[in-house]
This record gives sequence, structure tokens and C-alpha cells, in this order.
Amino acid sequence: MQWKVLFLSSVIFISSFVQAQLPAYPKGYFRNPLGIPIDLSANFGELRPNHWHMGLDLRTNQRENLPVYAAAEGYISHIGIRAQSFGRFITITHPNGLSTLYAHLNDFYPELEEYVTGQQYSQESWAIELDLEKNKFPVHKGQLIAYSGNTGGSQGPHLHFEIFDTKTTKRLNPLLFGFDVEDRVAPTIVKLAMYDRSKSVYDQSPRFFALKNTDSGYIIPKLPVIVTGLDRVSFAIQAYDRLSGSNNPNGIFSAKLFINYEPQLSFVLDSIDYKETRYMNAHIDYKYDYNGGAYLQHLSKLPGDNGAAYHVIKNDGVIHLADTTIRNVSIDVKDAHGNTSQINFGIQYSDSLAQQIMKYRNPAQRFAPNMVSVLEKPDFELFIGEGCLYDTVQSVYFRNNAVATTIVSGIHQVNDGSFPVHDDLTVRIKPTKQIPDEWKDRLLIQKTSKGSTIRKAEWQGDWVTAKFGDFGTFQVVADVIPPQLNELGRGDTINLSAASRIVFSPTDNFGMVKKLRAELNGQWLRFTNDKTRNWIYQFDERCPYGVHEIKVTIEDLVGNTTTKAWWFKRAPYTPPPPKKKVVKKTTAKKPPAKKKK
Repeated sequence: MQWKVLFLSSVIFISSFVQAQLPAYPKGYFRNPLGIPIDLSANFGELRPNHWHMGLDLRTNQRENLPVYAAAEGYISHIGIRAQSFGRFITITHPNGLSTLYAHLNDFYPELEEYVTGQQYSQESWAIELDLEKNKFPVHKGQLIAYSGNTGGSQGPHLHFEIFDTKTTKRLNPLLFGFDVEDRVAPTIVKLAMYDRSKSVYDQSPRFFALKNTDSGYIIPKLPVIVTGLDRVSFAIQAYDRLSGSNNPNGIFSAKLFINYEPQLSFVLDSIDYKETRYMNAHIDYKYDYNGGAYLQHLSKLPGDNGAAYHVIKNDGVIHLADTTIRNVSIDVKDAHGNTSQINFGIQYSDSLAQQIMKYRNPAQRFAPNMVSVLEKPDFELFIGEGCLYDTVQSVYFRNNAVATTIVSGIHQVNDGSFPVHDDLTVRIKPTKQIPDEWKDRLLIQKTSKGSTIRKAEWQGDWVTAKFGDFGTFQVVADVIPPQLNELGRGDTINLSAASRIVFSPTDNFGMVKKLRAELNGQWLRFTNDKTRNWIYQFDERCPYGVHEIKVTIEDLVGNTTTKAWWFKRAPYTPPPPKKKVVKKTTAKKPPAKKKK
């Protein structure tokens, strides 16, 4: 019992120390940006593919076009419209040194919508980024700025909301600003994973331990002490958090590792820059996730992790077991409101188990973190920069000959996508086939690994090169097929009187339509491309009633183009009157006459 009291005292002291180091967040300065109570579908620091979630996702009751209000006074400093990503979004700069961002919007408020539309037509581009002067669009706290939507990379109606430091652009956890969000529920810890840190985390599968929640914290049932032959180990956890009254699993805020009641290392998801959000791939067991497993969050800092999430207190979280002494391990898991869950167990090194373990030997070539590595073959080269890798990665290379006519190089495989890469890899390939002159500007480097990624190839002497964000299989391909465009309709002059919009869904053999340009009677016409698949024009005052010509040109990544033109007409449309229901007359049959007796 005495060790429990000592442990709890240590946790209280360390938690107070860490809280004292956090900056003072102004409580009550920002209001709820919606007119309905805050209900979260995602929180700050939630784990997403290749990034942490950098704000709050506020539910809009599965509806669009709810009013969105300025969270505090300031001025609209930036407006963006992007395919995927944030879709339509607004940034407001506030006088206290902070800014807020509102994303996946539908319409902006009328004056702002009119200004943005004018800029799009002036620049002849639907996708647009606008920096605005301080006196252009000032706002007061609670002013209507837009309507909520489902634009960009959103998978359903909601409002994405961020708070960040205006000067550094670091995103701050909005739940630290005192919003009215009830949370009395401690995080749930699902399982514990242990790693052999005498080798790379990518060269192994972790050992898992099921957990049980008790009155004194989470324990490993029937295993108070883990006995191991490994002399260097680290741990990871699978955990999530919930708000009061919600079944939605959100991300945890922090976790701290204690050895013999002394804090070793923690991660805290309170302040993240977009430049470092990809370090989330070092924070999780990337390989386990890639192969279909759940997110496991490391309680150790990988050697190539240069992000800001981890805070080294005593060491990097790797536990060195130099003797057979039992070490008490505790993991303290918190949410942003301070609710805490703990795991408590012991670990002990065993000489007899150590003798049964085959010691790890390095293969001939490996790629190490914090170093420049180059893989060189007669017709293939791979350059790995100093900041690319988080831990040591094996070098596995295979080459096959191409069969298809348009594949003009060998097919080169380097590892696969289960090894995360932080910065881009540079790939250089020497074509092995004679390339016709008309193909030389139509070359792509294609990478496959759980899907396909293409890049336009750039010539460097007899080699072509491009950059990629992960390992996989690479080949040089000639793209000589132009993209395809669906027809607007049939006939010499197409009648669109009953239509409210025009939709084009262009396709490409490599899935990359780079650009669509539409002209109405020779003038640029704005087509939106919110979800990247469809290009949409909603009829407005720029297309009055009458007969018009529309010409559309689409272009793929290497410059192949397709152009089509149509004549169409618009006239006031009166829907046909409803058809009258024809009531069929029925003649009732007379009952048969009764026979006379």
C-alpha cells in the first residue's frame, strides 16, 4: 500500500509541474462559432492518416447552412478555396495575437461572397487564396461570417474550427480555452504493446497485453510483472477519449511514462505546427497501422522524430534492463480536461530468457535515420535525405523487366509503403527503351504500393527524376492518351431550360485531370471542383436566357488536352402540368337471382 501512496504523490507533483509549464490560455475570450451547443465529432490531436487533427470538428446536426459566427473581434485576414483539404475557409486575426480558422464552409456572408467571386473571375481561377488587409473586412465577436457546409475533404456536414498563434502559426488545442464542453470521463486504455528496442520498431511485431480497469487503475490481468529476456524495451498504448454523454471516440491529450515513480518522457498534444504534423507517423506504430491494425501511440521518441509532441524529462522512453531488479512502470493518460487513467505493472529482466533470444544482426545495407542514404543500381537511384526516416529501415530491392509498350523502364521495387517517410524521397530512373520524340515530354514516374501515385518526370541527362512520399514500386510510363470529357447533351442546340446547373466529370487513364477551363461565349466561366471528381457550374446571371456557346478544355498531368464545344439554349421553364388521373368506371355485377322453390 505504501508504494501506491508514493506513486500517487509523484503523479500529483509531476502533473502540477507540467501544468505549470503550459502557457496561459485566455478562458472565455472566444465564443462558440455556432449557434448550437458544441458537440464534437473529432478533437485536437486525434490520429489521422499522416497527420494529427489540428482543430475541433463541430457537429451541425447532419445539416448544412447553419450560421457560422466570428469567435472574437478582429478582421478577416485570409480566405481560401481548395479542392479537398479545407474546401472553402476563412481565417480571422484577433488583437490578442491569436487567429481562428473556419473550414468546410458553404457560402460566405453576402459582401464577402461577392468580393471572392469577383476575385475568382479576375484571376480566372476557382481555387484561390486571398490575403486581406486589416481594414478590408473587420468583424465583431458573434458576427455572421459564413454558413456551414460539407466542402473540401469533409466526409459529412460539420464545421472545422482552429485556434493558432498568429506569429508562429502553431495550432493550439481549442479545448484549453474554456469552451462549454462537459467532460467528466477519463480516457479508455484498450491495450499495451511492448517493443524490443535492440532493433528497429519496423523489424518486429510488438508483444501485446490485454488490460483490465480496476479501482486502482488499469492492470495486466494475472501478470503483475512482465518477465522478459530483452534488455532494452519500450511501450505503446491503444487509447481513446470520450466526452460526457457521447459515444464518439476522440483522441487523448497526453501520456506520461514513469519508471519507479520517476517521470521519464511524455507526449502532449497541445501545440502543433502544420510543418510538423507528419511526425504523427513517428508517434504511432506506422507498420502495424498500415497492415490494418489500430493506432498504437509510442511512449518513446524514435531517433528520427524531430517533432514537438514529445517532452524528454529523463530519457527517450526506452527502458534499459541491466539487471534482474523489478522496475515499477506506470503510464499516466489524460484528456484535455484533466481526467486521468493509469496503467500500473512491473517489468523484470531474465538471464535465462535472454539466452533463448537470437541476437539481432544487421543485414548488408540499411537506411538509418538522421543520415543521408543512397541506393544505386545501374538504371535506378534512390536518394534519402537526412530528415526522411524515423528509425532504421531495411533495404530491400527487386527489379523486373517491363512488358507493356508504354512502360519505358525497368520496374524497380524498394521496400513497400509500410515504412513511413517524413520528407520526400528522390527517385531517378534510366529509361531502357528507345523513346519516340513525341513521348519525351509525356513521361510519368508511377509508384504503386496500396494504390498508385504519379508524378511528372523531369529529365536529368539520360535519366528522369521525381519525388515521392513513401517507398514502393517505381516505373517510367509514357502517357499518350488524352483525358476524356462527357457530353453536355445531344443535338445541334441542347435545351438546358429545365436544368439548374452543368456538370462535367472528366476522366483520365492515370486518374489525374490537372485543369479544366470553361468559356461561355468566349469568356471564362467558373466551375467549382470541390471534391475533385465533378466540375459544376450553377446557372447565374452570367448565363441569361438565350442561346450560348460553351467550350471546355481539360488537361492531364503531362499536358495532353481535350477540347469540346456545344451550343445550348436556356428559356424560362414551366414544368408540364400533372397528368390527370384516369378513373376507370367499373360495372358492378348483379347478384344471381334466387331460384323460386
